[in-house]
Amino acid sequence: MNELPIITILTLLPLAGGVIALALGRNNRAWARHAAIGFGGLALVIAVGMWLGYDAASGELGFEERHAWVPSLNIEYRVAADGLGVLMLVLTALVTLMAIVASGDFWKRVEDTAAAGSGYGSPLYYALILFLQAGLFGTFTALNFFHWFIFWELSLVPAFFLIRLWGGFQRSEAATQFFVYTMVGSIALLLSFLALFLSTGEFDFTRLAELGRKGELIPALAAKLGWFDLTTQQLGALIFCGALLGFAVKVPLLPFHTWLPATYTEAPTPVTMLLTGVMSKMGVYGFVRILLPIFGGVMHWQTVRTILLGLAAATVVFSACAAFAQKDLKRILAYSSINHLGYCLLAVFAVATYQADVQAPAVEKASALNGVLLQMFNHGLTAATLFWFVGLIEKRSGGLRGLEDFGGLRKIAPVFCGLMGIAWFSSLGLPGLNGFVGEFLIFRGAFALAPWAAAFSVLGLLVTAIFILTILQRVFNGPLNEKWSAWPDLTVRERVFAAIPIALMFVLGVYPQLVLGVVNETVVGMVERMGF
Repeated sequence: MNELPIITILTLLPLAGGVIALALGRNNRAWARHAAIGFGGLALVIAVGMWLGYDAASGELGFEERHAWVPSLNIEYRVAADGLGVLMLVLTALVTLMAIVASGDFWKRVEDTAAAGSGYGSPLYYALILFLQAGLFGTFTALNFFHWFIFWELSLVPAFFLIRLWGGFQRSEAATQFFVYTMVGSIALLLSFLALFLSTGEFDFTRLAELGRKGELIPALAAKLGWFDLTTQQLGALIFCGALLGFAVKVPLLPFHTWLPATYTEAPTPVTMLLTGVMSKMGVYGFVRILLPIFGGVMHWQTVRTILLGLAAATVVFSACAAFAQKDLKRILAYSSINHLGYCLLAVFAVATYQADVQAPAVEKASALNGVLLQMFNHGLTAATLFWFVGLIEKRSGGLRGLEDFGGLRKIAPVFCGLMGIAWFSSLGLPGLNGFVGEFLIFRGAFALAPWAAAFSVLGLLVTAIFILTILQRVFNGPLNEKWSAWPDLTVRERVFAAIPIALMFVLGVYPQLVLGVVNETVVGMVERMGF
């Protein structure tokens, strides 16, 4: 236990910031923005401090806080963070601060179009972003399902209103679709964990994982519930499917992905940065932290494993093909996000595989999971940066973002095109940039554990390269569209903003140990506790 409740402080900090932003009122919009930046910056400092202060050599949970809440229901306030947790806290703090700063450009474009306002935006807007950040912090640190689920849902509500109030022309439909899909997934997840509680009396993730590892969880379900004469295996599969749906919608996993393209396209660019940079990682986090440890035995069943691997491989390949077919840059990035997170799901499902001909299964599983954690951070950084660049294109073009709307921009905006090109190559997985190492580790593990799924998924890498090179050719190269002859290059402020994520892409590409050194022992511990 720690004397200083650092996780609670970190979680409450953006809540306090949001309340202050609201209290400032519409007459102090500039101060509301400054307050949001200040609280976002302070959260990043604390998260980085936790990263530096975490005992990576142990790989165990740190910064733990544990207090009885509702003892009669075995509910307690329990938060902690291991290598995975501190990684997600840093990513959340970083991307949220990026989104808050980028909101200045978004509001400037909106209010210029309206020919009014100062370009600072609504205090409610900034408050909702900070409330969303608080929900994310809680989701990545809570270890008891009861209050973890509160944070899980808390992140949904601000995101819905951010899309519904400040999105594009079809924001109402997109926000409703986003809410309905994620709410259905959340209900299924809640019902599954209520079934677990009725069977075991436990809400604690660590204890449930221990029961799952010992093979006691599914028999307990059958003994306590016994619905409709279902067999033990059928009942276990049913409860697992409910939990799977909750996380699969959030990532998303095909075929539960149809809400994402419209949501990412219609959401304000800073909100899309949060959706792709952090909120999509909630689903992958749930697979790694909750589903795999608790339901690993079910995922190991041959039929379940084959279906999951097939869905992951389809997510990788078909979403890349869908991205190639798009003409809108935001929709291309939306499908590309599904594609990149499909690699993470491929690795997670492959880890639930054991094959006798694998020489060192523990090593391969650790490689795959290390790749997942690295890919989560790298994709969050890269995708958020790319959406910010697309937002700048919208700002400079009056809202246009189609492939056919531009051409030859490199001639008049070389810095803009050069930096955005680096981010595109990072997304492509070019060696030397951050996107390469995570994908390499994923495929290194997946080829040994699930060779057929990994081999099929390689097609996604090929299609990704094709559509990214197509974008570079049509938007940056070729003859200059005279309509954009006065296109401005990046300002000094924009160059400073872009320099930070671009520099991180190079640093993590050359020295991935910066992340792997913190998460590896946590991953090794996860693999050792799997029991299959």
